[in-house]
Amino acid sequence: MISYQLAEEHEELRAIVAEFARDVVAPVIGGYYERGEFPYDIVARMAKLGLFGLPFPAEYGGMDGDLFALGLALEELARVDSSVAITLEAAVALGAMPIYRFGSEEQRRQWLPDLCSGDRLAAFGLTEAGGGSDIPGGMRTTARLDRGEWVIDGSKSFITNAGTAITSLVTVLAITGPREGSAGRAEISAIIVPAGTPGFTVGREYSKVGWCASDTRELAFTGCRVPAGNLLGERGRGYAQFLKILDEGRVAIAALATGLAAGCVAECLQQVAIREAFGHRLGHYQSIQFTLADMEARVHAARLAWYDAAARLAAGERAKKQAAIAKLTASNAAMANARDATQIFGGYGYMNEYPVARFYRDAKVLEIGEGTSEVQRMIIARELGLSTLG
Repeated sequence: MISYQLAEEHEELRAIVAEFARDVVAPVIGGYYERGEFPYDIVARMAKLGLFGLPFPAEYGGMDGDLFALGLALEELARVDSSVAITLEAAVALGAMPIYRFGSEEQRRQWLPDLCSGDRLAAFGLTEAGGGSDIPGGMRTTARLDRGEWVIDGSKSFITNAGTAITSLVTVLAITGPREGSAGRAEISAIIVPAGTPGFTVGREYSKVGWCASDTRELAFTGCRVPAGNLLGERGRGYAQFLKILDEGRVAIAALATGLAAGCVAECLQQVAIREAFGHRLGHYQSIQFTLADMEARVHAARLAWYDAAARLAAGERAKKQAAIAKLTASNAAMANARDATQIFGGYGYMNEYPVARFYRDAKVLEIGEGTSEVQRMIIARELGLSTLG
């Protein structure tokens, strides 16, 4: 029989991160959230735990872990706060992972040690204001070779970890060649742009509904020049590289969403045990019991979905469908549980001093980022062979 019991090293990691989230993050994150301030001290303490190096080999400063270990850490952090969790997820899955997967040995040794240690963060510049989910069709950022350098022009939107004081680089997807034929896609490549490069401007922090203690910026490139050697991977393979990275990223987001959903259950269990209405504790009423039962069932399904997808990817299997299912299932669970938790808390659930208010504000973006729910359904349908039907 298949067992989802955690191995000893994974359970130990889960417990360590759970304790960190409870004792270090929970007491102070509400203040950061309300101020819209990036929690540098929390990130530094996460770095000391080795969380930023979890899935990378020790030769680059990593922890010799895997995607499953990263997912466990993300789930436990998101039980308490999603801003901290998304900072870790974006730094690892979108920032450092492309360097590890597709970088040259020289690029790996140049960038990964600082990224694995958590001393520095990396970002991935993909989304553009007019593109939405149509990444290749909507892309307008360009890069051309000129005297041994890439010259980049364009802009990117909604980029996580791009403007912190410890950001070291952004990997940018750009059009590097013309479209092939009238219906063909343009050549798209990935290029490493170090922070502080002339012509690279980081916009001010967005005012967001949720994830208020994470860093999200608009980026602009105007005649930005970087060496030709900053090409990441093969020219013209940037979009294909991104799609491979995205499967792992979706599993990571699913783990984060599962954590948020589980955090909603935990907060509600505490609330219904102490709050009274009409002469009884809230937990006495069957309607509350049934709501919490549904919430816990969603958490269980979401966790099994991301465990399955992570296990397949760790085994080197193709898991595009499973990753999409995990992301869809977990983000739905997070949104539904956040809504139910707010309802159980009543007026208190609408007050920002209570964690469920943050959970409610943070949940919606999980149905949008790293592929909308509609995109996940498209992928699942395509994997079922439905797109080939006339």
